[in-house]
Amino acid sequence: MVDLLSIGTKAPDFHSVDQEGKEISLSHFKGRPVILYFYPKDDTPGCTKEACNFRDNYSQYEARGVKVLGVSVDDQESHRKFAEKYNLNFTLVADDSKDISRKYGALGDNVAKRVTYIIDKEGSIAHVYPNVNPDQHSDEVMAKLQDLRLVS
Repeated sequence: MVDLLSIGTKAPDFHSVDQEGKEISLSHFKGRPVILYFYPKDDTPGCTKEACNFRDNYSQYEARGVKVLGVSVDDQESHRKFAEKYNLNFTLVADDSKDISRKYGALGDNVAKRVTYIIDKEGSIAHVYPNVNPDQHSDEVMAKLQDLRLVS
């Protein structure tokens, strides 16, 4: 099992699809901060709270040029249903191969662990949250982005 990535490490690129079936890779967002958050399962209580927290604060991220990407080992169709059910306004990345979770040290027992990475504009890990409280995580991440001076 791979350990969590350390601050200053280059974030591994990945290639997958989002909830709409569109191709996506981390390198598409070079030049802007990225929140890459891993969560265990679509449409479960904690994961829904966390996703809705990001949804409710998404306009603040978008206004500051920050891309939010949610990753679980669920497939594209599961992500599409989850996004539609809760009106999620950010990108969900399908990781049914478990490759992305594995690269980031976020793979648990066949599901992604609840881990968040803040990736800076140059594509390096700026901060890691190994333990996440899904209720207020989005607020915590936005405050850290400001502390790190990645946004104003």
